[in-house]
Amino acid sequence: MNTGPKEKILNDDNSRRITAEQRLTQLGIKLPAPPEPFGIYAEAVQTGNMLFLTGMLPTVGREAKFVGRIGAELDVKTGHMAAYLAAVNALAVARQHLESLDKVTRIVRLGVLVATSGDVREQPKIADGASSCCRTFSEKTRTLADWCTA
Repeated sequence: MNTGPKEKILNDDNSRRITAEQRLTQLGIKLPAPPEPFGIYAEAVQTGNMLFLTGMLPTVGREAKFVGRIGAELDVKTGHMAAYLAAVNALAVARQHLESLDKVTRIVRLGVLVATSGDVREQPKIADGASSCCRTFSEKTRTLADWCTA
């Protein structure tokens, strides 16, 4: 239970809280149609007031936009962009399931898996690509970001 003060993102004249949907527009984030699942799994499952999403890939439709490992075929900047696209896809799935992202009050956990090769140590910079989408809900939101190397 959150008992602390709730941070509010205000509109340009600081008069009232803007919605998540308005914030997306303000940040220039355009959500695509949600990606189609690659298997028979459910992309979103809601229990009570919690929504759980499956892992998202950096795809447009069913086409992978980034294929490879950081440190081999891809660099850190490209990995950052791939993480951002995967997070945008997650927001699109959440919007489809909830009908509006205005129903989201907080992102509790954000998991980011990063495939690397060699001696890559910049996984947090890559994960920040996904975390930057969380600004939709709070300018100061810090979510948990997990990563794993391969």
